[in-house]
Amino acid sequence: MDYLSSTYYFDFETEEIQQLVSEFKSDLISDKEKTKLLYLKVRDSWRYDPYHLSFSKENYKASTIAGKPKGHCVEKSIILIACLRALGIPARLHLGKVKNHIGVERLTEKFGTNELTPHGMVNVYLNHKWLKLSPAFNKTMCEIYNVSPSEFDGENNSYLQEFNNDGKIFMEYLEDYGHFEDVPLEFMITNVKEHYPHIFNKDNKSEFKL
Repeated sequence: MDYLSSTYYFDFETEEIQQLVSEFKSDLISDKEKTKLLYLKVRDSWRYDPYHLSFSKENYKASTIAGKPKGHCVEKSIILIACLRALGIPARLHLGKVKNHIGVERLTEKFGTNELTPHGMVNVYLNHKWLKLSPAFNKTMCEIYNVSPSEFDGENNSYLQEFNNDGKIFMEYLEDYGHFEDVPLEFMITNVKEHYPHIFNKDNKSEFKL
């Protein structure tokens, strides 16, 4: 499997992605430090927004996402993967299903459930092992919901914020769909249709703002 190449979705040779990684192109910075810095950059530079679903291929290109002010978990994972590959660090997309337990009123209203799928995160290969990390929830959003922002130390997994600061359950993983070399758009579309059939209507729109 190839986890370093540029693809239609992980189009890191584009100006948009090259600008994002330009400050990290130094042999004086280790891959571990580059990954930690990029993780924070992606986590906090794009506001988390799960309410805009798109089934357009163009909208899942890293260069397209880079021009937006916000993105959902899969989109933010795509940006981070493209940036890591641009620096020669192997990275791949990992998908699953999660359940949120705090601040779910709007989620339940729009999706009919507090379960989110497919939920995206990143696998990065550092020091001869694959690590899981999720840049989805930006620091400001975490402060609103009294949850400590997820940190990545470059040595341990960082993808599950199980509890908030008061010890109440915040998030849990329900299913693991595994990892992918590229963005599996058809799988994602099928997955969304199976879990949220009510958001589809007769005109079969390719984008939904919920």
